[in-house]
Amino acid sequence: MTAPARRVPPRPRIQDTVRLSAEGIAKILGDLETRVMHAVWSLDRPAPARTVHEYVYQEHAVALHTVITVLNKLVTKGLLIRRKQEDLLHYEATLTEREFRQRESRRVVEGILSFGEVAITSSLVEVLAERDPKGLTRLLELVQRRIREQRS
Repeated sequence: MTAPARRVPPRPRIQDTVRLSAEGIAKILGDLETRVMHAVWSLDRPAPARTVHEYVYQEHAVALHTVITVLNKLVTKGLLIRRKQEDLLHYEATLTEREFRQRESRRVVEGILSFGEVAITSSLVEVLAERDPKGLTRLLELVQRRIREQRS
């Protein structure tokens, strides 16, 4: 008996613009897109626009039609899928938040490496040392593990 096929999420179609002043995934998505994605991820099930709107509205007063527009833009970008259930369109994420963060952080790193690998690496080490010394230790462990894997 074979295991069920794992769903392979489509590659999202996201602009290459990174807003350095924004927080978290809002660096890549707009502020409202980020709020909508967090709502969809938090609901963790296919949800109609009204449910997503109610979730977003708790922290950000926005019209239902605005949320619907954003949901549809996120469908176009490949981050959400839309299916009809019980005569209503339901929205569901194509990637978990973790998958999204991993893919997009890799894309950002690949983009910034054009500054020069040595400059980026030393900047990363310096910033981690200042902000999160434990993060610097985790980075060292990841590098050491990767080196061992490559040698095997």
